[in-house]
Amino acid sequence: MTKLIITGANGKMGKVLQSIIANRDDCEIVAGVDINTEQSADFPVYSKISDVNEDADVIIDFSNPILLDDLLEYSNKNKVALVLATTGYDEEQKSKIHEASKQSPIFFTYNMSMGINLLASLAKKAVEVLGSDFDIEIVEKHHNQKIDAPSGTALMLADAICEVTPNPMKYEYDRHAKREKRTKNEIGLHAIRGGTIVGEHDIIFAGRDEIITLSHSARSKEIFAVGAVNAAIYMCGKAPGLYDMSELISE
Repeated sequence: MTKLIITGANGKMGKVLQSIIANRDDCEIVAGVDINTEQSADFPVYSKISDVNEDADVIIDFSNPILLDDLLEYSNKNKVALVLATTGYDEEQKSKIHEASKQSPIFFTYNMSMGINLLASLAKKAVEVLGSDFDIEIVEKHHNQKIDAPSGTALMLADAICEVTPNPMKYEYDRHAKREKRTKNEIGLHAIRGGTIVGEHDIIFAGRDEIITLSHSARSKEIFAVGAVNAAIYMCGKAPGLYDMSELISE
């Protein structure tokens, strides 16, 4: 039985995690962390990760990037694996995650959906087949409460594409102030915010007289929670290192 700590336990994703874990027999929540310490389940909820006293195997984090330092410190001190499912980390924080993984087992991906990770693989295959004859644009759509733009998932997809492009690529976020043609060595990233869109990502390959579009549409937040729980089970007992969905898929 894998013992879990949930940070962001009383948030939207925390509630989804609780409902999923309640129907599984391979894991249990032993503690939660949230600024709202209301206890609505059979585990204690603390305001800070440092206050947690329960023994655990893995932390699942669906909270806020500002808590990263505390999570990394707790993970290292208590030898607890960490599944980072929060988005919006800046470059300095990403560097901290990579450095901390030398001492702690950390699972880090921009999107916990199996489908999105398949989309990244398909995009890389498309680049290998199409070469440099097609312009690449990524369009992402999310709900009107999302703060960061472009989404971490859009950046993950762009990074995956860059792994196999024959030439270095640059990311173009804003063309409205430019009066010039599109260059070949760029990937356009476009963010749409509105309503209650859970998450949609389109990768557009635009060539001469033909367009290929790879798409993924998330219909509920549950797919991300399921992926996070599967990642937590996978991370139980793992050695220090940085893990992502590719290891989980190939397991």
